[in-house]
Amino acid sequence: MDSEDDMMDANDVESVDDGFFSVLREEDILHRQEDDVTRVSTVLSISRVAASILLRHYNWSVSKVHDAWFADEDAVRKSVGLLDKQVVQLSNARELACGICFEPFPCDKIISAACGHPFCNTCWSGYISTTINDGPGCLMLRCPDPSCQAAVGQDMINLLAPGGDKEKYSRYLLRSYIEDNRKTKWCPAPGCEYAIDFAAGSGSFDVSCLCSHSFCWNCAEEAHRPVDCGTVTKWILKNSAESENMNWILANSKPCPKCKRPIEKNQGLCLGAWSDHGERTGGFYACNRYEAAKQVGAYDESERRREMAKNSLERYTHYYERWASNQSSRQKALADLHQMQTVHLEKLSDIHCTPQSQLKFITEAWLQIVECRRVLKWTYAYGFYLHEHEHAKRLFFEYLQGEAESGLERLHQCAEKELQQFLAADGPSKEFDEFRTKLAGLTSVTKNYFENLVRALENGLADVDSHGACSKTTSSKNAIVSKGKGSKGKGGKTGGSSKNGGD
Repeated sequence: MDSEDDMMDANDVESVDDGFFSVLREEDILHRQEDDVTRVSTVLSISRVAASILLRHYNWSVSKVHDAWFADEDAVRKSVGLLDKQVVQLSNARELACGICFEPFPCDKIISAACGHPFCNTCWSGYISTTINDGPGCLMLRCPDPSCQAAVGQDMINLLAPGGDKEKYSRYLLRSYIEDNRKTKWCPAPGCEYAIDFAAGSGSFDVSCLCSHSFCWNCAEEAHRPVDCGTVTKWILKNSAESENMNWILANSKPCPKCKRPIEKNQGLCLGAWSDHGERTGGFYACNRYEAAKQVGAYDESERRREMAKNSLERYTHYYERWASNQSSRQKALADLHQMQTVHLEKLSDIHCTPQSQLKFITEAWLQIVECRRVLKWTYAYGFYLHEHEHAKRLFFEYLQGEAESGLERLHQCAEKELQQFLAADGPSKEFDEFRTKLAGLTSVTKNYFENLVRALENGLADVDSHGACSKTTSSKNAIVSKGKGSKGKGGKTGGSSKNGGD
């Protein structure tokens, strides 16, 4: 389950602590952009407009600009279009002809880029406006003369472009700072305008935006630790592909003997030609030719193929249903968490005369449930692609997954059901302190369960043959069972992972 070739390799990223990424607001982006322009302008002793052109050309990498400039300044100027002298010398005449419309204009109505090619204000405005409306390519705008490569900077945009086009250009420039920079990306959540600066990783590419959306920096899909990007890509493609429809058709139908269209076999018919049936075959609706043919092996191969397709479909359905169920449960838990934060915490604070700051253990429990649901969801994608012949690994995986689900079930039961009696209470009670201890304990235990699960899957279940690892898991199980005594499950499995162990 390897990542795609065009994705970053986790091994190429240095390991750091929790500060391996930061969220950028628009003002942060503008500030960083201005700082980079200032640095280049100061070090190279060039204008800010020229520095901005250089940075865009080198994808906003200050170090690359410096390296290239000091290695061969003339080559850089030529490739970027930064001319150090005019290529066209204008005459001292009172009027000059525009290079586009060829109309004569007073010299003060003629404008040139660094190259010196003369164009009138109207033609410049039209040229710039058209280029800006064509898209972000306007950031690499060159002189209108077909033979000239002189760059057109933001100073001329501000001078000649209409107001709306200036705003567009500024937005393109801002977005290019994120999109052209390998270390930054926009948050992929719909409507979110924050960006993420990914300085380094700790083996995980999972980042969280201020909008509350968590995603994988490497593939931009939703956060999916402990499953790698390659597995996620295959799983999402499989979920959206039409191949599963074909598997269902193969498993549940046979082609018509004449038109070859698939017909669902649901009443035991042999689907042979109607003219071949009658009393000798047991009647038109009670054909016994199938069993006879099966005994001589006539249908063995086709039945084997349909059986394989049916088994494949059933296996996929097993994992997909649980993957989707955990996704739905996570969305429900997010809604419950929001209601807890906006409504129930205040109510609990009033009833039990407790400051909301001392009720954080409830919020932490729900955050744990949400994160565990996400992790558990992706363990089903992991299980689907775990090879059938790796029997020992599969058993170990299913054991860890089952223990994690059980731990989450106890936590969810306590946070959702047992909390209700305290929301409906008339006043403070000693039982609420006991509930606090129990819920905090279950949160911690569940977190440990899922950290063990995540760690094992990220290691490829390498400890499956280690007696020490299995003993440790068994001891952990006994500890959790002991801590979780007294709370009953809800009848269905829930799953998840700790915040630290998640994406």
